[in-house]
Amino acid sequence: MTEPIVSFQDVHKSFGDIDVLKGINLDIKPAEKVALIGPSGSGKTTVIRMLMTLEEPTSGDIYVQDQNLWKMKKKDKWVRANEKHLRSVRGDIGMVFQHFNLFPHMTVLENCMSAPIHVQKVSKKEAKERSLEMLKKVGLGDRLDNFPSQLSGGQKQRVAMARALVMRPKVMLFDEVTSALDPELVGEVLEVIRNIAEEGEMAMILVTHEMDFALDVADRVIFLDDGVIAENGTPKDVIEHSQNERLQSFLHRFRSN
Repeated sequence: MTEPIVSFQDVHKSFGDIDVLKGINLDIKPAEKVALIGPSGSGKTTVIRMLMTLEEPTSGDIYVQDQNLWKMKKKDKWVRANEKHLRSVRGDIGMVFQHFNLFPHMTVLENCMSAPIHVQKVSKKEAKERSLEMLKKVGLGDRLDNFPSQLSGGQKQRVAMARALVMRPKVMLFDEVTSALDPELVGEVLEVIRNIAEEGEMAMILVTHEMDFALDVADRVIFLDDGVIAENGTPKDVIEHSQNERLQSFLHRFRSN
């Protein structure tokens, strides 16, 4: 059996009196593509924000490549992880956000080069070579000197993908990356993700409302509902054959649009 690259073990998350996650148990295998679906407020984004150390679990454990993400050993005792530990463990995780988060004062190429230079301490030469390769991969090799304000929403999202890929992550997180785009731009972004997925090298967790895309790209689909995993299986089993009434109601909204 292949050891999971990511493992959630009885993870709970509360914001004040609101329980957002109520005991998540989830293993992601290396190179596995997993789609997270579910209604707003079900906890999808919270799952991946905890992996990026943007939210801390209320209880439970998250492991990345067998290392506890939020806890560390100190004098034979488990204590809350410090920033150095968090950075080290999440180093193999990349994330693409809904709203791009590009640096407006940097060119496309500079946006991609910044993190390898400052976080991974690679040379400018190597950072540029990686960035040129990834920008070409996402179809933006001719936009190197443009600033974000000169790009369409779809182009900005593809720059954000290239910027994450430049770090050579082993796990890529996509948080509803098409939700902020005009409908005519959604296809170009999904096509890039599809191409990345087909290369098969990275594990991918995709929070998405694009059901056809999940059917096409994912190895597994997980339906989160009210903070728990209500369905977990192949795309066909979950999206096309599930008898779960909450899931059927959720999917009906997309079929009727």
